[in-house]
Amino acid sequence: MRRTAILDIVGLSPRLLDERMPRLAAHAARYNQARIRPVLPALTCSAQATYLTGKLPEAHGIVGNGWYDRALAEHHFWKQSNHLMSGEKLWETLRRESPGFTCAKLFWWYNMYSSADWSITPRPMYPADGRKVFDIYTQPPELREQVKEKLGEFPFPAFWGPRAGIASSQWIAASAKWIEQQHLPDLSLVYLPHLDYNLQRLGPNDPAIAQDLAAIDAVVGELLEFYAAREVQVIVLSEYAITPVRRSLALNRLFRKEGWIRVRHELGRELLDCGASRAFAIADHQIAHVYLNDNGLMAEVRALLEKAPEVACVLGPEELRDAGLAHPRTGDLVAVSHADAWFTWYYWEDDARAPDFARCVDIHRKYGYDPVELFVDPAIRFPTLAIGAKLLRKKLGFRGLFDVVPLAPHLVRGSHGAIPSSDDDFPVLISPHAALPSSLRANEVHGQLLAAIRAT
Repeated sequence: MRRTAILDIVGLSPRLLDERMPRLAAHAARYNQARIRPVLPALTCSAQATYLTGKLPEAHGIVGNGWYDRALAEHHFWKQSNHLMSGEKLWETLRRESPGFTCAKLFWWYNMYSSADWSITPRPMYPADGRKVFDIYTQPPELREQVKEKLGEFPFPAFWGPRAGIASSQWIAASAKWIEQQHLPDLSLVYLPHLDYNLQRLGPNDPAIAQDLAAIDAVVGELLEFYAAREVQVIVLSEYAITPVRRSLALNRLFRKEGWIRVRHELGRELLDCGASRAFAIADHQIAHVYLNDNGLMAEVRALLEKAPEVACVLGPEELRDAGLAHPRTGDLVAVSHADAWFTWYYWEDDARAPDFARCVDIHRKYGYDPVELFVDPAIRFPTLAIGAKLLRKKLGFRGLFDVVPLAPHLVRGSHGAIPSSDDDFPVLISPHAALPSSLRANEVHGQLLAAIRAT
């Protein structure tokens, strides 16, 4: 086995891999590169699960970043238990072949309670008084204080939200170096999210993206030099590419007009009542999982979706089987948007009735993924002052909403989840393995990773 680091550079595509990223481009030129036809849906959790198991969502069960649990009548987003992912993982296969093989899993998803030897993942603490305290979860537990003593607190606001930026990727890269120095893992899985932010805020065609490419290139370049000096081979891959968007669709507002959505009125706000609704959607970038509590609506719901100009196609039971997406978590129908569109989770008709968490960074409570969390509300006249005042109140122990997010989906300029029409917008695999083909399907990446690590 060759000691290996796999760098997951979120959003990297052949279209971006050019002179704007000189160190990574030079690395790609020295090795072999494949374009990966992404898994459907082309989303973080589904892509990572497919790479780690070699299976499609119908087998590993990760049908997106979120889903609806019919038994609990509750939606779930960004859960972290590794038990949710079925199938033997990459490092488990290698450990079975070579007892004692070790793995460090650094910010890849489904990182809690996995069989990896060392894990670090974002995990806030939620005291009973309602506070949210930023922190990380580690395995073994003592790793948390050890890595924070060396690197300082993980810059959680830089990982997601209006302040998301390069600092989180820099910290993760530093933690990968520290783990390597302390423990010498045979395999390091390193997640570098920086490109995810402005590619969604600004879109991939904005000239300012060059600064983001340069920033992550510097982080990756340092890792390449670090691992080379320690005779660790580096494999680079990505999960998806982000493509330009100019429109969005709130599917649950369409359903509400048909009388299929039920809301609860609580404290002057409206909450979507999934269990009481006849049909509803859990939105996830360019994918929406549609669940029916009234199976008699199947034809009507499908027809409504197919008429929407933002919807490219609708997958029913037969199409879901063909796509490898037929799993109980998937729902009854899956809507896929056109390349220039994406789906919001909005269901209210009056912004004054939106739930209080709609204007907050709240990735677990919302009924879908919300990229608008990357923005500060333009209506806030002095955002730095307003955010500072909220932070000060929090430090003083006062409770209150950190409600700085706008209800403005038109601000979003990039998205992903659907299969792009051009392979220039596919994810990439850069590997020293000599037998790497020029194109792969997502579920074939697993075998290529195994082959590269097994090579002598």
